[in-house]
Amino acid sequence: MSEVQGGQDGMRRVLGPGALIALGVGVIIGAGLFSVTGVVAGEHTGPAICLSFLIAAVACAFAGLCYAEFASMLPVAGSAYTYSYVTMGELVAWIIGWDLVLEYAVAGVTVSISWSRYFCMMMNDIGLPLPEAFTACPTEGGIINVPAIAIVVLLSLILAGGTQGSSRFNDFIVFLKLLVVVVFIGIGFFYINTDNFTPFIPENTGAFGDFGWSGVLRGAAILFFAYIGFDAVSTAAQETINPGRNMPIGILGSLLLCTVLYILFSLVMVGVVDYREYAGMESIAPAATAVQHMGTPGPDGTIVPDFPWLNRGIVLAILLGYASVIMVMLMGQSRVFYSMSRDGLLPPVFSHISKRFHTPARSNMLFMVLVSVLAAFVPARVAGEMTSIGTLFAFTLVCAGVIVVRRTMPEATRAFRTPFVPLVPVLGILCCVGMMLFLPADTWMRLVIWMLLGLDVYAAYGVSHSVLGGGSVRRHGQSVLSVIGTILSFLCILVAFWHQQTLGWNADRTLLYVGCFFGVAHIIYFSVRFSIKRK
Repeated sequence: MSEVQGGQDGMRRVLGPGALIALGVGVIIGAGLFSVTGVVAGEHTGPAICLSFLIAAVACAFAGLCYAEFASMLPVAGSAYTYSYVTMGELVAWIIGWDLVLEYAVAGVTVSISWSRYFCMMMNDIGLPLPEAFTACPTEGGIINVPAIAIVVLLSLILAGGTQGSSRFNDFIVFLKLLVVVVFIGIGFFYINTDNFTPFIPENTGAFGDFGWSGVLRGAAILFFAYIGFDAVSTAAQETINPGRNMPIGILGSLLLCTVLYILFSLVMVGVVDYREYAGMESIAPAATAVQHMGTPGPDGTIVPDFPWLNRGIVLAILLGYASVIMVMLMGQSRVFYSMSRDGLLPPVFSHISKRFHTPARSNMLFMVLVSVLAAFVPARVAGEMTSIGTLFAFTLVCAGVIVVRRTMPEATRAFRTPFVPLVPVLGILCCVGMMLFLPADTWMRLVIWMLLGLDVYAAYGVSHSVLGGGSVRRHGQSVLSVIGTILSFLCILVAFWHQQTLGWNADRTLLYVGCFFGVAHIIYFSVRFSIKRK
């Protein structure tokens, strides 16, 4: 920690509030807005999607202020894994790092699936339609999503080869994304049919999360995906002029501006097209669907778009923007594994640097296979929900971490201090956990199983190879590991029953059996491990 503090003097403070807001807006607006908004409106919120955006933004504000304090304690930009490793120790860092890999992986899957939908629309528009069997996963009427695989493989190879995009190109992509949003809102405003806003909050169907207020809250949990990236503002704390004043302005200002744009975008989206039409496969490309309805009915009743050029331009801009987002996600997950491997928590293959390309090429290839397979066969809804719950979980830990480090490291130098501690972190925890509870039970099941698998890897490999622990398996904190693993195991069983209850006890019980078996097996494993370590 002393090294961290000692490096602070070398950072140049050049960023003002305007630069921070611009940074936040450029990073935030992107994948989530152009992909999961249709799913949320069509299956959960109806026209009330704007309320979901507002609720998600409030949770982001609390988490962002907490994230900023973590970032300001380190002299260089880094992920939540790096922050927690330095401030809260190896076990907490492992949990957050393992969760971040889930977040980046499924976010890449979600965006690549949406990229595929927009790509298919572009091909249809130029008269070269692609077979539906090879552009969707089995649960959405296809066999395999080939375009999603192709974009993941292409970008992974680029990353492995060490090709770097210029900053001007990235700035151009950000400009395109903002232009698409502004043009969509400006033109779409004149095609709004106010009848589409009634009912504003559709009546609940009887199932939890399917419209009504439970649907609005579930929508907020899913739409949290649309705000991913706001934490990038907090990583610039050491380069910010007067961070105590400008950091909250940058975080809250960028969130406020993006929230306004998101609300206007969603109102146009559900005002132009009845929200029911966003249910199904087309919901993953809502902007293109809405633009196709901006026109006048033809003789056969089919709407003829007034701006066919606009749809082409929007789709092209989104495809380019998506490519940059997918690349960032692929790079992020490989870099988190790289850091964990350098700390001895994962095998050296993940921190191996190619002598030819000077990149972690092997790690890139591994994630290329993982993400492309998931993109080929996983529905977009499932991937989007997993992205949101992984992010919400990571931010919950970050909010809790601020309370911890205020007690354990009260004298540590901070360029920015989260205001009103512990109120702000507690509100952040309550908001994040609250939204997590409104996500489907099967999403919780996947999260718990993923985290248990992570603890398995840490217990089997990380503990004995840790650089921090010097290779010793009898280290302080191993009892805590067993206790956390046991708690997660019981949670796995509870979530399995919760999921079965939501489906009905006469429905398929495969996940119930899997969850119970997985939970019981790990209860036995961690109980035995705890007993051995105590001797």
